Formats: sequence, C-alpha cells, structure tokens
Amino acid sequence: MAIGTKAGAVKLYGAPGVELTGLHKETATVTQLHFLPGQGWLLSLLDDNTLHLWEVCQKEGCSHLEETRSFGLPGRPGCSPGITRVTVVLPTSACAVACLGTEGGAVYFLTLPTLVLLEDKTLFPDEILQSVPDDYRCGKALGPVESIQEHPRDGGRLLIGYSRGLVVLWEQNTRVVQHLFLGNQQLESLAWEQSGKSIVSSHSDGGYMVWAVSGAGQRTQQPVMSTIPYGPFPCKAISKILWRTCESGNPFIIFSGGMPRASYGDRHCVSVLQGQTLATLDFTSRVIDFFTVQSSEATEGGFENPRALVVLVEEELVAIDLQTPGWPTIPAPYLAPLHSSAITCSCHVSNVPLKLWERIVSVGEQQSPRLSSAAWPIDGGKNLAQEPTQRGLLLTGHEDGTVRFWDASGVSLKPLYKLGTASIFQTDCEHNDSLNQVGEEEWPPFRKVGCFDPYSDDPRLGVQKIALCKYTAKMVVAGTAGQVLVMELSDEKSEHAVSVATVDLLQDREGFTWKGHDRLAPRNGPLPFAPGFQPSVLVQCVPPAAVTAVTLHSEWNLVAFGTSHGFGLFDYYRRNPVLARCTLHPNDSLAMEGPLSRVKSLKKSLRQSFRRIRKSRVSGKKRLNASSPSSKVQEANAQLAEQVGPPEVEMTPVQRRIEPRSADDSLSGVVRCLYFADTFLRDAAHHGPTMWAGTNSGSVFAYALEVPSQEKFSERAVEAVLGKEIQLMHRAPVVAIAVLDGRGNPLPEPYEVSRDLAKAPDMQGSHSMLISSEEQFKVFTLPKVSAKTKFKLTAHEGCRVRKVALVSLASAGSEERLENCLACLTNLGDIHIFTVPGLRPQVHYGCIRKEDISGIASCVFTKHGQGFYLISPSEFERFSLSARNVTEPLCRLEVARLQDTSCLSNSSMVTPKLPQANGTHVPCSPEGQRSPSDSDRSPEEHLAAFSPGPIDSPNSSMENPLDTTGDITVEEVKDFLASSEEAERNLRNVSEDEARPAGILIK
Repeated sequence: MAIGTKAGAVKLYGAPGVELTGLHKETATVTQLHFLPGQGWLLSLLDDNTLHLWEVCQKEGCSHLEETRSFGLPGRPGCSPGITRVTVVLPTSACAVACLGTEGGAVYFLTLPTLVLLEDKTLFPDEILQSVPDDYRCGKALGPVESIQEHPRDGGRLLIGYSRGLVVLWEQNTRVVQHLFLGNQQLESLAWEQSGKSIVSSHSDGGYMVWAVSGAGQRTQQPVMSTIPYGPFPCKAISKILWRTCESGNPFIIFSGGMPRASYGDRHCVSVLQGQTLATLDFTSRVIDFFTVQSSEATEGGFENPRALVVLVEEELVAIDLQTPGWPTIPAPYLAPLHSSAITCSCHVSNVPLKLWERIVSVGEQQSPRLSSAAWPIDGGKNLAQEPTQRGLLLTGHEDGTVRFWDASGVSLKPLYKLGTASIFQTDCEHNDSLNQVGEEEWPPFRKVGCFDPYSDDPRLGVQKIALCKYTAKMVVAGTAGQVLVMELSDEKSEHAVSVATVDLLQDREGFTWKGHDRLAPRNGPLPFAPGFQPSVLVQCVPPAAVTAVTLHSEWNLVAFGTSHGFGLFDYYRRNPVLARCTLHPNDSLAMEGPLSRVKSLKKSLRQSFRRIRKSRVSGKKRLNASSPSSKVQEANAQLAEQVGPPEVEMTPVQRRIEPRSADDSLSGVVRCLYFADTFLRDAAHHGPTMWAGTNSGSVFAYALEVPSQEKFSERAVEAVLGKEIQLMHRAPVVAIAVLDGRGNPLPEPYEVSRDLAKAPDMQGSHSMLISSEEQFKVFTLPKVSAKTKFKLTAHEGCRVRKVALVSLASAGSEERLENCLACLTNLGDIHIFTVPGLRPQVHYGCIRKEDISGIASCVFTKHGQGFYLISPSEFERFSLSARNVTEPLCRLEVARLQDTSCLSNSSMVTPKLPQANGTHVPCSPEGQRSPSDSDRSPEEHLAAFSPGPIDSPNSSMENPLDTTGDITVEEVKDFLASSEEAERNLRNVSEDEARPAGILIK
C-alpha cells in the first residue's frame, strides 16, 4: 500500500514493521500513486504536473525507496498550459506503457521504466470525434479525460471516459474505436466488471449506470441499468466506483459520495452494496481514496472475491472486513489516529514491567473487543528488525479528557488502552453515543466508522499533565480546570464514589479575584467504572486554573501539583492536603484571568511594554555615562580586546549580555516543575524526603518532609517544613530540578531500589542539585546550596531552554558502559548534550525546525536517549541520541522484474549512509537523494509514518547532492569517489555514542 502526502512524501506500508519512505525533490502535493505490479516500481503524479518513477532497491540486505526518473508533459504549441495537465494515469498490466489522460482530452503514452513519450501513439479528441455521430457531437468538446481503464481480459483495449459523458472502447494496435457509450450525464469514474462484458460508470448527479459491452463498431445510447442510490432528491457526485465479483453470490459495488445534497451533503461516506445489503460508512473526515484487497487464492471462474476494503480519509486509515457478516472494521497495526482528539500533552515510560504491561493490554482488549477475526490485509514484505528488547509506553493526554496508552516499543505506535475522565464530571458528552445508534427506518443506513473525533464538548476536560508509577500501577491525571485525579489500575469493574478534596492555593490572599472558567462539577454518589485505571481521589485546585506541573511518589503516597497561582502537596493515602503555597507576585493580576478568559488586560500589557522600553533607555544612558570611572575601565578593556594578540593565545568565548527579568512580569508565579528526592536538606549528616518546586520567576522552594513508615501511614500524617528558598539572579523560569548522588548519578525512581531494579544511590558523598532554567544550567552543593558549576546556554549560544531530561546513554560497543548526560532542547530546535555534574558541552544537533513551535513544545525525551515530537497534529517523529538504542524500520520487499533494472540512477555508485541531524537514515542514491534542508514538511500533512528517507534537517551533511541528470564525465566520478572517501573518514571519527538515525513514529 502506498500513501502520498501534501508535502511530497511517498510512504509504502506492508506487513507490520514493513515501511519505506521517499521524498520528492519538489515540495508538491502527491495527487496520484500507481504500482507497477510485481516490478517494485511506483509512479507518482504531483500537482505541479510532473510524473515520477520510484524503485524499490536493495542495499545491505534491506529495501529502500528511491526516485529514479521524472517526466513533465510538454505543452502543445499555441495552446494554454492547462490543456496538458494530467488528470488520469494508468500503467498497463504489462508494465511497458503508462497512459496519461489530460485536461484537454488527449491521451499520451509513455514507455516504462524510461518515461519516454511515444508521440506517434498520442490519441487526440479529434480522432475520437470522427467516430461520434453528429447529433451527439453538437459542437461541444468532450472535456477532460476522467478515467482510463484497461480491459481485464485484453490489455490492448482501453476504456476511456470523458467528462461530458462519452465513453469509448479503444483498440490501441489498430487505433479503432470498437464501442461507443453515448452518456449524457457528466462522468466521474469508470470500472470494468471482471469478465469484460459490462462496465459501470458513476456520474455527477449521484447516480451510476451499468452498460453492456458487445461486438465491434457498436454504439450504445442507453445503459442496461441506471440508478441514483440515495435519490430521488438531488445528490452529490459519486467520485469513484468499484465493481468486484464474488463467488458466493452478488457482486460488490463500492462507491464514495452520492449523498443527498440538501440533508447529508456534508457527510463523508463510502457505500458498500451487495445485493440487497447496503452499508453507508460514515467517516468524520474527507474521503481521499479507497481500494479493495482481493483473495490470493485463484478461483475457477476468475472471481475477485474481495476480502477487505481499505479507505484512506484525511485523518485516518480504516480497513473493513468484507468476509465477515456485518462488515466490521479490522484493527490497524499502524497509522492509528493519534489525534482522534487533539493532543494536549504526552509522557513516556521506559522499561515497563511485564506484569503491568499484560494488565494494560488485557483491559484494553476488554474495552475494544475484536469483532473481526481477519488478519491485517496489507501483508507484503518481510520485517527484518529484531524484537524490541524493552517495553516502552507513550501516554498522550487529549482535549476531550482522555489518556491513550500506546505501545512505543517498535517502529509503529500501537493503541493499547484508552482512559476517559469525562464520566467523573457533569458534562454534555453523552450525546456522542447516540451517533452510533442507527434506527431501523433511518435512510441512508449510516454506520459511524473510524475514531477521529476532534470535537470536545468542554475544553476544561483537557488533560495537561500525566504521571505514572510503573511499579504500583498508580497514575495522576491533571486537567485544564485544576482537577487532579489520582487513579489506580484495577482488573475488575467496580462501582464506587470518588473522594473529593479542595486545596486553596491562594491561601486567603486578599485582592485577587478569579475571572476565568469555573471548576468542573463532579458527579455525586457511586459511579460505575470499567476494568482499567479507576479514580480514587479528585483533588480540586482553587482557583481552578490549568495544572502546569505534577509529580507522583507512590512510595510516600504523595502527589504534588502546581498551577499559575501556587503549588500543593496531597497525601492520597490519608486523603488530606499536606501543603499549599501561593507563588503569586502582588502585581500578577494576569494569572487570575485564566487561559480560557477573554478578559485579557490590554492596559497592563501596554504599561509593561512602555516600562521595559523606559528601563532599557535609562540603563543605556547609564552605560554611556563617560564621566564614571568604571566606564573608563570598560573602555580600556575594550581597546585591549580589540588589539590583535599572538595566534597561539586562545580567547574566551564572547558572552551575550542577559538583562534580568522584572519581578512583576505577568504569570511570574506559574509553577514550572516539581520534584521529589531523598537527599540532604537540613544538614550533611541526615538525609530524608524532600520536595522541590520551581517557578516562572526563577524561584526554587525546597521542603523537608516528615513521612511516616509504611506501618504508620494510617496513624501519622505527612508534614512539610520549608527548608530552603532560592532566587536565581536573572529570574529566568526554572524548567527542571534534579538531585545527583555522591557519584553524580540521578536518584532512582520510587521502588526501584527496594525491588532490586536499580543500584542504591550513594548516600556517603555529598549530593548536588541541578537546576535548569531557560537561560542556564547550574549545579549547587547540598545541603549548603552553594554554586558548584554552571553553563550559560543563552549567553554562549543565544538560545533558550525548552525541554531538558537526564538520559542514560549506553555505548554501542558495550552495554555495561553507561553515561548519564543532560539532554536539552532549545527554542531553535537544537539538541545539546552535557555531562553531569560537570556540565561540559559534548555535542549538539539540529533536530526540529525553529519555526515549528508546536513541535518543540511537544517534545518528550526517554530515559535511554530517544525522543518524540509532533511533526504535525497527527504524527509523532522519533529520534535517537544513542548509538545503541535505535528504533528504525528494517525490511525487505521481494520483486520479480521482467528485466534487471535495479536502481536505474547509477546503482554502481554506492554512497554511505550519512547521519542526519534529526535522527533519520537517508539512503542516498546520486540522483534520488535530496537535501533535507529543502524538504520542509507542511504542518497540514496528514497520515504520515516516516521510515528511513530524506526529511527536513537544519544541519544536513548533504547540502550538495550529485547531479546526474546529464552526461557523467570521468572527472565527476573521481570527485564523487573522493567525497565518498572523505565522508567515510568523517564517519569513522565520530564517537560511538553519537546520535544515530532512528525510525519515526506514526500518527
């Protein structure tokens, strides 16, 4: 199966794990794709009217997709360019010729695979009109070619349909019109019946006609059968129709469109008709294309026996089982719609224990029982990738209040389980269920298909933060209206009431009035819950602002949460609040308006802008004051710096001047991060539980916690005492906080040590604390909190920190050799790697385009050096920073070509795989390669699942692709070989832990 995208990508999918990707040199929308059966060739048509030939080539035992030829149809002298615009492409079954129908009504013929135009074979409309009776001609043009279909039993005869309604059966060898079908309704699509005795045509009035094909020289004015399935009222056009014979009885007639224009003109439907059985498959996004998968077993009568219908809509891919009564859907192993509701947050869990994994899979299967026993019908190719060594979960929070669990262990994301939170609150979501219930008398017989549903009845349900403990199966889900749900996995259904607790984060501070949305009202009394994660406690923040940070410590039974007003600590075992701290600045009134409020303080914004301008002018005048002695010293230093020193002297890098941020900036009280640690806070002799909070204004609060032993949880309450309060000099927002043990290693997760899953942290040496702000990284000693080392990222690199994570990178040579590093994603889309605790810069790579703000904001790192980010609303891309931990599709497609034309673009020249900055292998061929910097993908791109192939990269090492469109000289070959040897030397010099390409996740 091949899918083309708006950004010019071509993706091939087969059996699970079989994925190939290519990218056109031109960033243009792919409008048509056609396989050449058995040849390993694929034709693509772009909206710039160019035709491209792709080839499946074998390199190093794996298959790759490469572009080998391109062709543009030349214009006709004296005619407008649009007259040669290609509307239809048909490769013949012999794979020797491709037929091109055009806007002007002409049909051109190209040789395959060379894409050479056969000018003497061109069929112009004038030649057809000579056989058309005068009364039908009436001086009207035939219109564009709408469809070309090859005779199923005789490849020399073509069925050509024109927009006006005329259909002709054309004999290629004798250039004779064998049969005329004189239709008067605008034509949309044509299809043969398998025996070649009948054809079916679909039309713009929402109807289709069946025509009988008789002997040569015949003219047919009336069809055998004509019907408008959803008439009699005006209907929309049937854009595509298929006729598939079936050995068991009536044939299948499958078509898209045809809905009654007035009542259901906005529906996106594909209808399946067999005899008296009709199903109107109703999709939530526009139908792009569809095809059937036939049975592989040959039958005596030549029946097609379709076993599945595959429909590509704008937002998802759906397969229908045509052999099971009721025609149920077949679960897809890839291309699942991640964005069935808009993604609002994501979280990755590495090394999931087998027991928890099996429980999640089990509740997911109970939630979505499989109605079809059929296997996935797209099963071509062979997956060569090894089984994943560890189980990885990707959790996505959505706008409708759901959390979806995805198997992220392999190349493709597979849906495991969906958790809903809307049922806990009083909302209007119940009306969605009525869409699935179809009345007996309803016409058309709609059946809702697919799971893409972008609409949310209440934006307050949106999930903002997720935390999961993989050892105790406890989970925290926090939302837009200040709701924090503590949940636990249960294998059985239950009915119980959810405890509700309220935490006032303002602490009765006067002068603040919340102007934002109201809190969600919880349902009263016992509520039924299906097997899966079930809520036990609902903690409601007041004011009900969106939760900006959350963390869970299941060993201490504590959950910490923060909003734009402050942070709180809650004991979910005793179900009572432990701590609430307001972080608002006295002038921070904007925080009281909420993200959903329309009452933004414009006056305050203008006032602050003028204040900053005035302040910068004053500070500039102060700096220009020549009478001050300090300025004279600065001038002398500047003059010394301008003098040219000896070449062996190494100058210190120039740092940018960073202006401190104002203390009364809007939203300065937003809590950016929360962290639990067992470390030294009060003194160097005693360690204990602590909680850390970082805010938007560069403040860090550290609390010492008195947590009772597990035996006394029910007797004693947890207590929190403020231990330290740190204010960063430039007031830059605190992005992350982490504590390192005496050996400089990150502290293990809860239960990891007690269950012998991690080494115990070093409690003998002094601990240190790593604070990552938007501008710099700084390590402090504990418990004195004195600065140990720092790296000013903004001053050195001119960028700001957006995402950070401590990652464990394993050597490619030895799994035992591990190195803990700090990975940082900046606002420019670059990833920087630093050592910890030394903060020495190691390497940095371009990963995400700096213009892709949503992609940068959605990035999430894994513990072992991989990462995910959204390259479109529907698609995650995976990258890897580890040379050992790489997830990429490795597959092989077997082809049986008539002649050996493998890799037409100079296959004798072998180029090495070059590492891409965004972590994707680019198998380059001299003519098929493309500079990733030229392949910026549009964010509107849908249904994409990239596998190895050239995609956009800000720092590509392939800026000068070899041009082989003309004759190749000996000098060019020598230059190319020299550049290949240099590239190989560069690759050998790369450290073994350098980031290597990885597969990219699907939508």
